[in-house]
Amino acid sequence: MNDVVRNNIERFSGFAKLYDTYRPEAPETVRELLIAYLGKKPDTVVDLGSGTGLSTFPWRHDARRVIGVEPNDDMRAQAERRAMDLGADNVTFLPGVSTAIPCSDASADLVTCSQSFHWMDPQPTLREVARVLGPGGVFAAYDCDWPPSCCLETDVAYEKLLQCAEASIRRHVPEREQARKWPKEHHLDQIRASGLFSFAKEVVFHVETRLGADAFVGIALSQGQVQSALRRRLPDIEQEISAFETRVRAAFGDGDRPIWFSYRLRLGVKPAAAST
Repeated sequence: MNDVVRNNIERFSGFAKLYDTYRPEAPETVRELLIAYLGKKPDTVVDLGSGTGLSTFPWRHDARRVIGVEPNDDMRAQAERRAMDLGADNVTFLPGVSTAIPCSDASADLVTCSQSFHWMDPQPTLREVARVLGPGGVFAAYDCDWPPSCCLETDVAYEKLLQCAEASIRRHVPEREQARKWPKEHHLDQIRASGLFSFAKEVVFHVETRLGADAFVGIALSQGQVQSALRRRLPDIEQEISAFETRVRAAFGDGDRPIWFSYRLRLGVKPAAAST
């Protein structure tokens, strides 16, 4: 395992419960879209970089078998605990990385990456995805924009917190120990450039919900760069978190507010089997 893969996996250690508590579950729109492009309900779904299962469990009522592939032990253990609590007998979590998916050839109808494809080397990953997908199978990488939309005060405070964490990591963490992201805005280009899919497109949508200040703060604290800075006790991060919480609580008051999560889904459809 090279340093980039190791650093990307380790970035998500130590805050699985916080992540599972506050991050949004995969929206219903994702399942509706992917079933529409697949043309049927899937038999087998592979959720790559499945984390705590927030993007895995929603498929358990649509598919006969759901497999979450997650290399981080903390995240996968949290997912396994939730699977037991839910009695989700058709959901399995396996250790593995995107360039060596622990599934057989042509065994999946859908392969999904929720908030995870940007942590994966795209072209080797897409070759593995194509191997695992059956003819006509669908790959989807989808992400929500950060910060979620609320109001000017919270957006500015959220962005300032993320910028503080990222700047502190760049200044104080040796480059060889830093995680690497591939640009999300290039996901569709990567899918097309692979030459492995007969059709590819981007779909944009949003989901509206209502949250209180505690939940909004929890989402921000679940961001990987914030947790990385906290774990390393980097300068300024605790003060910035305190300032962020103060601004959010002032904006929310004692109630909740409407929040919009904006999603970008990039999908590719593998060619169907040639007719004979």
